[in-house]
Amino acid sequence: MENEGKLTNIPQSWTKFILKDANFVDLMLRRITNVLIVANPYDAFMLEDDGRIEEKIYNEYMELGLRYPPMFTQVSTTEEAEDILASTQIDLVICMPGNADNDAFTIAHGIKEKFPQMPCVVLTPFSHGITRRMKNEDLSIFDYVFCWLGNTNLILSIIKLIEDKMNIEHDIAQAGVQMLLLVEDSIRYYSSILPNLYSYVLKQSKNFATEALNRHAATMRMRGRPKVVLARTYKEAIEIYEKYKENCLGVISDVRFPMSTIEESEIAMAGYTLKEKDEEAGFKLLETIRAQDEYLPLIMESTETSNRERAEKEGFNFVDKNSKMLSVDLRHLMEERMGFGDFIFRDPKTHKEIMRIHNLKELQDNIFTIPNDSMLYHVSRNHMSRWLCARAIFPVSSFLKHVTWHELKDINAHRQIIFDAIVQYRQMKNIGVVAEFDRVRFDRYAHFARIGDGSLGGKGRGLAFLDNVIKRQTDFNKYDNVKVQIPKTVVLCTDVFDQFMENNNLYELALSNATDEEILRAFLKAQLPDSYHDDFLTFIDATRSPIAIRSSSLLEDSHYQPFAGVYSTYMIPYLSNHEQMLHMMAAAIKSVYASVFYKESKAYMTATSNVIDQEKMAVILQEVVGKTYGDHYYPNISGVLRSINYYPVNNEKAEEGIASLALGLGKYIVDGGQTLRVSPYHPNHIIQLSRNDFAMRDTQNYFYAIDMTLAGTDFKVDDGFNIKKFDIQTAIEDNSLNFIASTYDINDRRIRDTHIGKGPKIISFAGVLQYDVIPLPELLRMSMRYGEEAMRRPVEIEFACNINPDRTAEFYLLQIRPIVDSKQILDEDIEQIPDEKCILRSNNSLGHGISNDVYDVVYVKYDDKYDARYNSQIALEIEKINDQFLANGKSYVLVGPGRWGSSEPWLGIPVKWAHISAARVIVEVALKNYNIDPSQGTHFFQNLTSFGVGYFMVDTNNPEEGSLFNKNMLDAMPAIYETEHIRHIRFTHPLTIMMDGKKQIGAILNK
Repeated sequence: MENEGKLTNIPQSWTKFILKDANFVDLMLRRITNVLIVANPYDAFMLEDDGRIEEKIYNEYMELGLRYPPMFTQVSTTEEAEDILASTQIDLVICMPGNADNDAFTIAHGIKEKFPQMPCVVLTPFSHGITRRMKNEDLSIFDYVFCWLGNTNLILSIIKLIEDKMNIEHDIAQAGVQMLLLVEDSIRYYSSILPNLYSYVLKQSKNFATEALNRHAATMRMRGRPKVVLARTYKEAIEIYEKYKENCLGVISDVRFPMSTIEESEIAMAGYTLKEKDEEAGFKLLETIRAQDEYLPLIMESTETSNRERAEKEGFNFVDKNSKMLSVDLRHLMEERMGFGDFIFRDPKTHKEIMRIHNLKELQDNIFTIPNDSMLYHVSRNHMSRWLCARAIFPVSSFLKHVTWHELKDINAHRQIIFDAIVQYRQMKNIGVVAEFDRVRFDRYAHFARIGDGSLGGKGRGLAFLDNVIKRQTDFNKYDNVKVQIPKTVVLCTDVFDQFMENNNLYELALSNATDEEILRAFLKAQLPDSYHDDFLTFIDATRSPIAIRSSSLLEDSHYQPFAGVYSTYMIPYLSNHEQMLHMMAAAIKSVYASVFYKESKAYMTATSNVIDQEKMAVILQEVVGKTYGDHYYPNISGVLRSINYYPVNNEKAEEGIASLALGLGKYIVDGGQTLRVSPYHPNHIIQLSRNDFAMRDTQNYFYAIDMTLAGTDFKVDDGFNIKKFDIQTAIEDNSLNFIASTYDINDRRIRDTHIGKGPKIISFAGVLQYDVIPLPELLRMSMRYGEEAMRRPVEIEFACNINPDRTAEFYLLQIRPIVDSKQILDEDIEQIPDEKCILRSNNSLGHGISNDVYDVVYVKYDDKYDARYNSQIALEIEKINDQFLANGKSYVLVGPGRWGSSEPWLGIPVKWAHISAARVIVEVALKNYNIDPSQGTHFFQNLTSFGVGYFMVDTNNPEEGSLFNKNMLDAMPAIYETEHIRHIRFTHPLTIMMDGKKQIGAILNK
């Protein structure tokens, strides 16, 4: 429902809140894994009855969805016990005294003396003989005494009771886990009640685990079930309640029990009456608790039916211990009063059921339809908070617990607060979790889900990883005006691909030499499994935006080899006719599958030594970031961020990274468009905007958007067939340039950082880089820092951003991959290479990588009396040589004095980029009589970075600086071509060009 934020009269403290997730992994850390049973062989056999106890307990655990069933070891002598304790870590000792003798107690006492902290319990068959025998024993060493009634559920209950006792303090502090307090001193009764109680609580925990987003999370959620605590005296009960009352789910209490501690009393065996029992201890306890909490569920149990009238008069629920329906009655009361089971909205007058809520999403969907009087009844009694507690939805329950009717007497405000809290919780739970797709629960608040059991593929893993990074790094969402997230995503796992290929018998054609068009046509005719029809419609309805269908193969974005950009990505427009859009999406999925077997893909697989028929393809269905402008759709900002900058200039450092920003879809960046390059640590210093002519020439002048009018299923091999190119004038008409464009004032010949006014528009992103409309530089810095820390290596991150007129924004991280390029892996330390191997070395260079396919050096002839008046002539000569290299598809090293590309000929050779575009490395040399400050490549910066050209600065005036140029060696070699001003030298073997972008060191080796 579209109801968020409609009310304005809610106190800000209840509208501006942050829910902190409970980490279920950190709960129930202390477990009982090994149990030692001390009993004589006959009694042990009786305990095992007609089968091994391990098997029975194991079956109980599996039925309840529990993990870690314990192992049992039985001993009957002190020597056996010592041997076991010497070799095994025992967590619990169960002492079983029989009719023959009391050796079990002797052994247990011996164990307790050596291991005083080890839990020990007595488990005894019920008989008057054993009871009389036990009255003479010292039972103070035992934590509990139980009656063995032949039910293995009791063993399970004993283990869980001890585990709850060991974990309760930590788990309440860690996550707000709830406590259920049972007050009962009769061994016979609590030995009977506890198995029923635990059976119910554990089954309920298995049911509420369905709130989890995947099977692993469901298992973890079960750790958040309520802890059961047994108290046997008034003093013990009140101490436990006072300690944990903020997390008390309810109290179940007997009427008569001792007021003093259990050690000060006799042990209460069935059939015996304690002298210290207080006839009204239960009433005193519940009255004391009620005075502190008027709505806490309190249940009284008694064998004396005369106590019912008084209990109900005082507002306590009552169960009769004599009833054969005791366990059923108790379960019904717990379900109704303590929040177990479904939430039932009732008519407060008739108590009839109005609506039954099964899960959190149903509560969210129906909260605005519940009648006011029913809402008031439940809200005023804190029922919803208690129901959420019982389901281990602690962040929401804890928040709502303090939004009481006494504090806020506005039923519609309560509805809104409950709705907002549920939405925030569901969004929080979705972040960083790969959920199993459930069409019943997947809505616009869902986030990331998978269909299938196979792999997510490379891009899918990267997205899931990014989502987890965002969840762990709360700094991402510390800004009120920017929400950081990944787009809504569903991944079709690789097993769906396998099923599609096999069901349609496509492998033979796909692996043949058929053309790309033939393969695509065959795939488009094939059928996706019908079982996904409703899932796809659910995703379309929840997303309500154009959808990108992206490849996510097993090999893409690998940590060990480059494999990005090989397969197809299609974008389809949003259509109001969801069935029609479904057909488009199915065609796009099949087209992505087909791209695995295109000629280029097969060639790439061969080049990377992979086998094409072993490649598996997952497909990502993802909302496209952007906004609709008439018949097209695009974001305000797309970008690629690299955490290492191989072309740092001015005060930039390599480790500060670099971002490429563009208006519109990211295809513009992928296709090598004129992006704005900015260091997130230096957003005010952008070379492209440093001069008016640079800004007009070297910034974006067109962009890409989805054509929303193309709605057919006639897909092309070219995945950009429905992506349309627009000029900047279209963006002006769309009014999409707020905060990202500047205007060139022709009259004043200056750039004004506003999109308003007449004059050419410059895509400068000034509002978000220089004027903090949104903290984009900080978001980019965090993305690099946290991404690199998480991956333990330099990363490349794709992102997109929508900026709203009210200066709010949605910043989406789209993909993360390690920067792995075989051409950029340097195994050798350039600084350690001997001078005699070098033709050139520079300690002030731009660029990164290694290449060994260049044979030629072109250099300007110079001496100590270099004359700059010939620079223009030299530029013409170099242009002719460059044309020859272009014609032959070859590259070369270019060396010359002063600044290359200077518009002032006396500062250097005045070439344009086109005149030297075949150069692999460009070198500027400073001479004694011609010592020009290096240009740092500003003239050709866009081209240098786009084409990976190296830029070296060599100062021959300062030998200590470490740079060198072995011009004498070149002068001694025969020239391929020579004029008065230049020489062209060709080596018989390829030169090795090495550039370390991190250290800004480069070298060209002859050997």
